[in-house]
Amino acid sequence: MAGKKKPLVVITRKLPDPVETRMRELFDARLNVEDRPMTQPELVAAVKEADVLVPTVTDQIDAALIAQAGDNLKLIANFGNGVDKIDVTAAARKGITVTNTPNVLTEDTADMTLALMLAVPRRLAEGANVLTGDKKWAGWSPTWMLGRRIWGKRLGIVGMGRIGTAVARRAKAFGLSIHYHNRHRVLPAVEDELEATYWESLDQMLARMDIISVNCPSTPATFHLLSARRLALLQPTAYVVNTARGDIIDEEALVKMIQDGKLAGAGLDVYEHEPALNGKLLKLAAKGKVVLLPHMGSATLEGRIDMGERVIINIRAFVDGHRPPDRVLPLRT
Repeated sequence: MAGKKKPLVVITRKLPDPVETRMRELFDARLNVEDRPMTQPELVAAVKEADVLVPTVTDQIDAALIAQAGDNLKLIANFGNGVDKIDVTAAARKGITVTNTPNVLTEDTADMTLALMLAVPRRLAEGANVLTGDKKWAGWSPTWMLGRRIWGKRLGIVGMGRIGTAVARRAKAFGLSIHYHNRHRVLPAVEDELEATYWESLDQMLARMDIISVNCPSTPATFHLLSARRLALLQPTAYVVNTARGDIIDEEALVKMIQDGKLAGAGLDVYEHEPALNGKLLKLAAKGKVVLLPHMGSATLEGRIDMGERVIINIRAFVDGHRPPDRVLPLRT
């Protein structure tokens, strides 16, 4: 890139220091040192002057914003795997390439998914709060803080992609029986390794599982995939874990089922209207019915640095006239 004018790269949020340092070395990188979410006018200003925009999963890059982009903007290099907040079709119509950062969050997200699978039935958050609360712990008792065993239970995975498969490998080691629903059946070798049972019908799988793990992407087809009707199929002793996207589950329906005792509980890292939280969920958390985490499934330093490196690779490839390795194409309709 020697002798070339460095592209103006606008980064919407603060990234790990090693990533920002490398960005500054390679590009005319405009950092968000304060880590304050950009306002809509600030995003408009960014797309008007940038050569490359680096948004995150919290930025809404919709058709209206893309329509205001300047002629220089040719690449939106998303810092994140999901592109549900980016109108990829509108970007393509305007000649803007979109990339993401796949394959770097799999293991971290799978770890957190399994953590929630353990936390909810075994009442880990409740137990931790006992020791830090106002009341003094009275000591061990044979019938106090009883949870539910996960060994030998059936796990139903909704979305058997990279993360779903990684979750299945961990869960199998914990003695869970693996079941899954996916658009396509996984390879026979993977099924054999995991001793996994494939369900073509999501409804039939849901009715038979002890734990449901949501690991599919957010798309128009998966919006409220776990609808009120489908949630009603679950056994009252079942748990739901979601580390994918909040809008895959009808959150109000989920809350009502837990309130009514028709579902044992839930472990959530994502929410339908985040960062706004449903007040009813907070009340359920206070009662120990759900475990809530602040969208931290992939929050490891290693993972964030890996994401930044993927962003840099995509930008460098594009600036050098090559096809970025992580280009995202519009969905066919």
